[in-house]
Amino acid sequence: MLQHALLKQYDATDKRPIMLRKLLHSVLLLAVAIPALNAASQTGSSDKNSPVAATETKVMTAAEAAKLLPNTVFFRGQSAPIQARNSSGVQFTKDSLLLVALVDTAGYSSALQEKYQAYLITESPIDIAGHRLVPGAYGCGFVADNFVVMDIGGHDLFTVSSAKDVDLRRPTPLQILPSTDGPGYRLYSGRNYIKFSQAAAATGQMSYLHP
Repeated sequence: MLQHALLKQYDATDKRPIMLRKLLHSVLLLAVAIPALNAASQTGSSDKNSPVAATETKVMTAAEAAKLLPNTVFFRGQSAPIQARNSSGVQFTKDSLLLVALVDTAGYSSALQEKYQAYLITESPIDIAGHRLVPGAYGCGFVADNFVVMDIGGHDLFTVSSAKDVDLRRPTPLQILPSTDGPGYRLYSGRNYIKFSQAAAATGQMSYLHP
């Protein structure tokens, strides 16, 4: 009995160092793992809020723009189908787009057809040669060496001079390309183009008729 008791006591005391070592090992693992998990969590949070994680500004292809554009658009009292193959756009941010497409204007007068060639929709204010265009839908077109912008009722808002890009490799009826001479974009019709850029949000109501 005494021998059995001594053996039992020996076993119990012998296991204590083992249990203590296991406990210390677990504590050390937690001490290493917790800071690592916190660092990973902070990194993930900062990545979501960083400019890299945010939607980057990009030019949209005709296929991308056509998915968002309606099949027909309303202008000057009637609707007309767009030419999806001749469309483009700019994604300024995840929730701010600019879309533009050529329109089949057969039902309009010849005078209006000359100016009303494309339909432009913007969710962000833009600047065209010093003219501020607030979010909305507009008619526009290249006439001779000018670019005309009209409100949805067909009234002229402003006219700016267009330029010609003789070095453009692949002119198309309509496309948007990044500007090669500074920030912003170029809206092309063939080789003719105008430059535009996203404008800062206004603190109050501003007219698009004035620079």
